Amino acid sequence: MVAPSSASSPSAGGGPGRLGSLGPVGLVLAGGISVQFGGALAVTLMPRAGALGVVTLRLVAAAVVLLVVCRPRLRGHSRADWGTVVAFGIAMGAMNGLFYEAVARIPLGPAVTLEVLGPLALSVLASRRAMNLLWAGLALAGVFLLGGGGFGDLDPVGVACALGAGAMWATYIVFSARTGRRFPQADGLALAMAVAAVLSVPLGVAESGTKLLVPATIGLGAGVAMLSSVLPYTLELLALRRLPASTFAVLMSLEPAIASTAGFLILGQSLTALQTLAIALVIAASMGAVRTQVGRGRAGKTA
Repeated sequence: MVAPSSASSPSAGGGPGRLGSLGPVGLVLAGGISVQFGGALAVTLMPRAGALGVVTLRLVAAAVVLLVVCRPRLRGHSRADWGTVVAFGIAMGAMNGLFYEAVARIPLGPAVTLEVLGPLALSVLASRRAMNLLWAGLALAGVFLLGGGGFGDLDPVGVACALGAGAMWATYIVFSARTGRRFPQADGLALAMAVAAVLSVPLGVAESGTKLLVPATIGLGAGVAMLSSVLPYTLELLALRRLPASTFAVLMSLEPAIASTAGFLILGQSLTALQTLAIALVIAASMGAVRTQVGRGRAGKTA
């Protein structure tokens, strides 16, 4: 599962040419692959540490790395600044916790497909364009197909957790932007990750206890943190310096396809033809909503 970094913004200069954009596009795709294969690794770790235990290991390891690398300044911030970064951290922790509870119950591809509905809904509501009703309908059709007309083949708790993770992803995006405006560099992200880690520890300990202290489990948890948090966030930071935000958002729409591939290669989770079609519909809806939003922005600039 990937999310845009709070400290990132596209370059203010002109958009890169087609050849020049191959580098940053590759970075974003590499980040997406890293996230989803990290998610698949997390699923293999769940029998050892449980879903919440894996979340704890991931967030704590990622927080330690980001705090050491970023060394965020703790003084000089207002109460509103801290309120924003705490809300960001809560959204981040809830998003990860719900998503991992989902993938513990349903395949990785469908879980990411349901989760991406959160950002899609945010995009549709923010644009307020009639065209986006078409994209919303297309996404709903995909969800209907994914559930076989009623989610009879998917665990209902897993479905609910994936949808909840999507809602938290949308919340994450909102507070990510606000945090980025209030904190320099990646300071806000590092602090929010620390908040999420602190909140996750009691839940992880309650579920897994001393299992979290097994060296092999700690090592695998650190691997999940690097693949799912540290590496993709770093790649996105590098890419967004040269890549338009619109292109970045379109590439994010490919997450369900990448997740399905990771689930198949690592976990042996195959999809039916109907589920593959459903995921394709949701991807198309996400891309369409992004392109519609971009078209509206360009029309506003030329009006």
